Amino acid sequence: MKIFVVSKNTLIYCGIAVLAVIAAVLVAVLSAGKASGGAEEGGRSSARLTTPLPVSAANAPVVEEYELDILAGLMKELPVYSVSRQDKRIALTIDAAWDDDKTPFILQTLDNYGIKATFFLCGFWAEAYPDMVKTIAEKGHEIGNHSMTHPHMNKLSSAQIKGELDAFESLINPLIGRKTTLFRVPYGEYNDNVIKTLRENGYEVVQWNIDTVDWKPERSAQTILDSVLGKLKDGSIILSHNNGYKIEQYLPTLIETARAQGYEFVTVSELLLDGETLIDVNGVQKSAN
Repeated sequence: MKIFVVSKNTLIYCGIAVLAVIAAVLVAVLSAGKASGGAEEGGRSSARLTTPLPVSAANAPVVEEYELDILAGLMKELPVYSVSRQDKRIALTIDAAWDDDKTPFILQTLDNYGIKATFFLCGFWAEAYPDMVKTIAEKGHEIGNHSMTHPHMNKLSSAQIKGELDAFESLINPLIGRKTTLFRVPYGEYNDNVIKTLRENGYEVVQWNIDTVDWKPERSAQTILDSVLGKLKDGSIILSHNNGYKIEQYLPTLIETARAQGYEFVTVSELLLDGETLIDVNGVQKSAN
């Protein structure tokens, strides 16, 4: 979307020109009226009107240039919701914040189909299940940061956000031997400060464009499948939960059906584009070239 740069001097000159045109029109109208009135009154002379001279550009105040952002109200920091691709690649992401009883099933299912997923872990979950964290990493799945305590991050200061990041990394690094580079904000809540702080600390912020909403017990496996499969497109990011109520029923069918439609499951890092990129107003990551 283009942002036009307009000089304030240019705006002033244009305004002067417009005023001069308006004045000329008014003078012409008034002069015609006076002439008509003089003829009706037997040739009585009318007052002479002089067209006002425009203000000289040389006398205009000196001003600085500024950017005229025609969509200033819509401009804000955005995370990645999906990726612009044409190669049938999609990513399955799994948030882990509560319980662990279904994680072994998820890992076995992923093994059965030979696919890799991205797990966004909360620090307190990793602290409670360190062996499972190691297993996830050992199986080649990607691990992302989902904060230490799952707070409402748009209510935190930059220092508090960094505290969440550092606490998580100090816990996860000894378990997997590396720092994470992806972040998913708890509750899907963020503001400009959250996104900027996360990026300044080396994270790409990743959301989703397809939500299973599998944390709701009333949603059937079929309802979940219908809502997910009907929205699939190249570059989609799917959100699931390791303790999703119906994940044991829907996950195998989701994988099989997506594959039958030609989709390939990859990790988020593999889905994201390389090189210079931008994120459009819909949260779609695109190449900047």
